[in-house]
Amino acid sequence: MAFAQTKSILPSAEERRRFQRVKVHLLGRYMLPDRREFPCQVINMSPGGLALLGPGIGNVGDRVIAYLDHIGRVEGKVTRIIDNGFAMTVGATPRKRDKLAAQLTWLANRDILNLPEDRRHDRIVPRNPMVLLTLEDGVQMNGRIIDLSLSGAAIAAEKRPPLNSIVMLGRIQSRVVRHLEEGFALEFFHEQLAETLEDSVNAR
Repeated sequence: MAFAQTKSILPSAEERRRFQRVKVHLLGRYMLPDRREFPCQVINMSPGGLALLGPGIGNVGDRVIAYLDHIGRVEGKVTRIIDNGFAMTVGATPRKRDKLAAQLTWLANRDILNLPEDRRHDRIVPRNPMVLLTLEDGVQMNGRIIDLSLSGAAIAAEKRPPLNSIVMLGRIQSRVVRHLEEGFALEFFHEQLAETLEDSVNAR
C-alpha cells in the first residue's frame, strides 16, 4: 500500500500509523475554490487524507469540497499534485475521523465497490437538480440534488427529516438513511429505471 511519506500530508510516524490509507474506488464530485465542479474517483483514502483522479486540478493549498459515494461530504486542502489528480487532507473532528475509519473499514471488508450493483448505481448530477420533497407529515419543502443513482440520492436542504422517516422525492418513495452536513441521504424503496429516473424525481 502506497501513501505519502512527506510531512506535508501526515506530519508524524504516529499519524501515519493511525491514518492508514485504504485502496478504494469511490465515485463522487468535488468543487475547487473558483466554484467549478468536476466528477472524480477516489483511489485511496484514510480518515486524514485521500487521493483522487479528476479533470480539474487545483493548486497546492487550495480548499476542496467533495461529495463521495458511501462517505458523504468531506473538506480539505490540496497537498500535492499526482498524475491526473491530486491528494488532499480531510479536515474532520476526532469524532468524524472515527466515523470515517469505520466506514473505510466496512468498505474494505465488504469489498462493496467490486459488486455489480455498485457499477449499475453510478451517481450522477441531474440536469435539473432542484426538487420538491414531501415529508411523512405531508409538509413539502424544496431541496437540491447533490447526486443521484438508481437506488438513492443525496439532498441539500435547510431541514433534515428524522432518520428512517419516509420522504417522497418527486414520485419516488424513499427513506432517510443518513444525515449530511448540508442535508441528508435517501435510499429508494425500489430500484428505479435509468430512462425515467430524472422525470420521477422532478415530478411535482
